[in-house]
Amino acid sequence: MKNKLDTTTNISKLYKEISSILRTARANAYKAVNFAMVTSYWSIGQLIVEDEQNGDERAEYGKAVLEGLSKKLTAEFGKGFDESNLRYMRLFYQTFKNCDTLRHELSWSHYRMLLRVKDETARNWYMNEAANQTWSTRQLDRQISVLYYERLLASQDKKAVQVEAKTKLAEIEPEQFIHDPYVLEFLNLKNYPALHESTIEQALIDNLQHFLLELGTGFCFESRQKLMRYEDDDFYVDLVFYHSVLKCHVLIDLKLGKLTHGDVGQMDSYIRMFDAQYKRDDDNPTIGLILCSEKNEAVVKYSVLADAKQIFASKYELALPKPEELAKQIKMDRLLIEEQMKSSEEDTE
Repeated sequence: MKNKLDTTTNISKLYKEISSILRTARANAYKAVNFAMVTSYWSIGQLIVEDEQNGDERAEYGKAVLEGLSKKLTAEFGKGFDESNLRYMRLFYQTFKNCDTLRHELSWSHYRMLLRVKDETARNWYMNEAANQTWSTRQLDRQISVLYYERLLASQDKKAVQVEAKTKLAEIEPEQFIHDPYVLEFLNLKNYPALHESTIEQALIDNLQHFLLELGTGFCFESRQKLMRYEDDDFYVDLVFYHSVLKCHVLIDLKLGKLTHGDVGQMDSYIRMFDAQYKRDDDNPTIGLILCSEKNEAVVKYSVLADAKQIFASKYELALPKPEELAKQIKMDRLLIEEQMKSSEEDTE
């Protein structure tokens, strides 16, 4: 018994030491990637500004340069170099003229948010505070949105403002930077769907994808966890199909809970963004499919924009699976998946 206790104690001690090494290594990798990405984007911004100053001052010239530059960079280095991001790099250099003052602890996403702060003193304060307090991008976004610096400056009770701000900030693990799509693009890594899915959600999406393809009614798989970027926000659609019979895209979003008005509004936003970025002129209006899965029930709702409802009613319903059919399938899948997970947990005990 004593030998067993000694072994357990030794494993625990060894685990803590190895964990510490891995956490330190991940933190260092995080800082290294951030520093390389931020400084390179600053340098790119500098080159663009200097080229514009030495070239034609007309707006058409600048637009043409960015458009051509974006195409060539994207072809060789992958995503992350569209015209919008190149404009941010230019603005980044113009806003932070001294590269030495940049904090290496912050990511490109942090600096894109800081560019929203027009006052230089406030912007520098947010930058340093975010670095010193290790704020995530969401935490920084919240502090800027609630005017944390401005309230702190104006308040007679600064301690109360600081306490209130700290309690509203959720903790975040340092390695969460791996999920940042800007980091994935900079390293030219694939944006793997598994980064954004829970175990149950991943299994349900797997089964749903297979089920729709097996129907043989025109569903052609296009993408999983499709990234759509709107200004500073990133959105992911669980599944994207193209329906060869209806000549339109079908966006599918899975919710592990009850259907809410917010879910419907979010899907309508997805449809608008998708149509603006990917819909071809000869495509029919995009359809949204919301699947809400709970342990005891499942709800399915098709969503289309107002100007497409008549087309949807007269044409789409004939080719798409009935909501009841999908609800039954997703409910069966969830029960099966949970039973398999429970059985697996019992086997490991």
